[in-house]
Amino acid sequence: MCAAQTRLLVSERIHVPFVDALVSVSESLTVGDPLDPDTQLGPLVSRRQRDQVEAYIQVGLDEGAKLVTGGRQPEGLDKGYFFEPTIFDGVTNDMRIAQEEIFGPVLSVITYKNTGEAIRIANDSIYGLAGGVWSQDIPEAISVAKAIRTGTMWINDYHLLNDVSPFGGYKQSGVGKELGMHGLLEYTIAKHIHVAASNKRSDRFIWDTLLP
Repeated sequence: MCAAQTRLLVSERIHVPFVDALVSVSESLTVGDPLDPDTQLGPLVSRRQRDQVEAYIQVGLDEGAKLVTGGRQPEGLDKGYFFEPTIFDGVTNDMRIAQEEIFGPVLSVITYKNTGEAIRIANDSIYGLAGGVWSQDIPEAISVAKAIRTGTMWINDYHLLNDVSPFGGYKQSGVGKELGMHGLLEYTIAKHIHVAASNKRSDRFIWDTLLP
């Protein structure tokens, strides 16, 4: 999905236990037939896309990231282009797996020292479609959300879309907006009609200053 989270920024203070818990949750996900109500992760769209995801796994390893779970086709799912939920740890933001769109179930974990560094890392991308902030301090989370150049920011939630709210990206993510009044305005053409308040040349500042 185009708005799926691909980079996860985690404070150095909670990094180790957080990644341990993240791996545990990831490995508990049910991969399988998307028509099965118990399935939590379906297949990729094509063999070509699966091959591309596999190529990015090798890129991550070559760049020095640590593969902590996943990275291959699940056992027993030979029919279909399935791929395990995959997590890389020890990722730095200049790595390709952090900067390029993989379009597969691959998550890059990046650590930060303080909030300012987290914002800088988050904004260090040519993309900016969606992001999220998780915090018990809601005012601080809102402040961080405002500082990140991303079209949609969720706080203590992720990927909940609202028909009345605009959805679209910054930078190289998305063109224009969908949903809400901003989405409807994409189907309109704006026109500006200017009517002069006076026909006297002396009343027009531009004529007196720019024209002889």
